[in-house]
Amino acid sequence: MLRFEIRIQDLDARHPGVTAGVALSFREAAEVCFARHHSPPTDLKVERGKEITATAEWQTPDARTKHAWANEIDTTEAGAYCVALAALELTDDLVAVRRAETHTGADYYVAKKGTSAGDLEDAFRLEVSGIDEGNQTSVKTRLRQKLDQTARGRSSLPAIAAVVAFSPPQVAIADATPK
Repeated sequence: MLRFEIRIQDLDARHPGVTAGVALSFREAAEVCFARHHSPPTDLKVERGKEITATAEWQTPDARTKHAWANEIDTTEAGAYCVALAALELTDDLVAVRRAETHTGADYYVAKKGTSAGDLEDAFRLEVSGIDEGNQTSVKTRLRQKLDQTARGRSSLPAIAAVVAFSPPQVAIADATPK
């Protein structure tokens, strides 16, 4: 059986649009989110046209880290960035090349490895959302909302939306319909 891995560690080493500090912050948030419901490692259902199961290796956060990430909304959002970027890297071989500007309807620009942050011609906008607890229906509903949000964004680049739920652990990724 094929084994897939969601690599939440060291995003900065693979994603030029993510610095070491941001990558560490996102990873800490993801680990706090996972720890609310699971013990490491955690298998996630990843849906991107087809469904695969991928394992996330992570460390159980200590009390200090949990206290630093006590705001559930902020933590879930940051953790979702981490898991969504790692999942899109796995499914599409896309990496974050830079943070998206306000009003673009997205959080990041993603592109094939080796793409320059200054050359967004072949990039995609990526909109990410996180849910602490959600069933498949709530994930699909949020995914539709995020796809709609990308359609309203001020950008002509194609868009992708990703929704991460930490319980049960799943990631849903879909392409937005062009304007």
